[in-house]
Amino acid sequence: MVTVFRAVLFAACIIVGGAGGVIGQNLPVHVDPGARDDTIDPVAVPALRFLTTSDFPPFNYTDAAGRLAGFNVDLADAICARLEARCTIQAWPWNRVQDALADNQGDALIAGLDIADSAGERFDFSRIYLQLPARFVMQKPVAPDFDPLTMVGKVAAREGSAHAELVERTLDRAEIAFYDSEFEALNAVAAGDADAFFGDAARASFWLNENPDCCAFAGEAYFRPDLFGAGLAVAVPAGLDNVRVAINWALTRLQREGRIDEIYLRWFPVSFY
Repeated sequence: MVTVFRAVLFAACIIVGGAGGVIGQNLPVHVDPGARDDTIDPVAVPALRFLTTSDFPPFNYTDAAGRLAGFNVDLADAICARLEARCTIQAWPWNRVQDALADNQGDALIAGLDIADSAGERFDFSRIYLQLPARFVMQKPVAPDFDPLTMVGKVAAREGSAHAELVERTLDRAEIAFYDSEFEALNAVAAGDADAFFGDAARASFWLNENPDCCAFAGEAYFRPDLFGAGLAVAVPAGLDNVRVAINWALTRLQREGRIDEIYLRWFPVSFY
C-alpha cells in the first residue's frame, strides 16, 4: 500500500447554524484570511455575462422544469449580487462554450473548466473557489471501520478516470470493477455488487443525498491536484483583468461572509470534505 491515502484533509471543521440543519460539517476554505484584498471599483463592472453548460450536475445542469440550476449557477448569481452587477447566465454545449468565451459571447465561464489543460493557455482564471477531492463510499454498517491500507474485496470506479487509475495502481489486494459513470459505480455498492466506491467526492455527495439510508463516506477526503485537478475556478478571456479581479474580489467576500458555505450546503448537504 502507498502513502497517497494518508493525505491531509484540506478543510476547516466549522459549526454551521441555519444551513439546512447541517451541524459540524467540514466545509471548504479556499480564501486565506490574511490574504491581501484586491482593490476594485464595482462601477467598472456594471454587468457580467456568464457562460456555462447544462450537462454537469450538480454544478450546472437543466432541471426538470427546463431551468439552469446547480452550484455554479447559484454562485454566479451571488457574484453578480455582491458586485451589484446586472447578470445573465447562458448555457452552451460543452464542445462550443470555450469558443464562445474566446469570441466575446460572454465575460466569464463557470463550468468546471480544467485549468491544467489547453484552456490554461487560452484563458485567465479566477482564484479557485472549490477543490474536488476523492472519497471512498461504503455501505453504512461497514463504513466506520474502513481502512484503505487493508482494503480487500471489490472497489468500484468510473472507467478511464484518474480515480480508477489510482486505486488500480495502489490497492493491490483489492479487485477493481470498472463502470461507465460514478453513479453506476455507486449503485453497485448499494446493490452489494461492490464493497466500496472510490471516485469524485462531489458526485458521490450528490448521490448520497439521494440515498441516505444506504451508504456513507468512508475514511478521509484525498486531495491530489496532480491527478484530480486543481479545482474549480472562473475562466475569463485572456487580458480581461477588470473582470477577473472583480470576480476574485467577490469570491473573497462571499467566502468571508459565509455565502459560499450556504451555497455549498444547499447543493451538498452531505459534505464531501
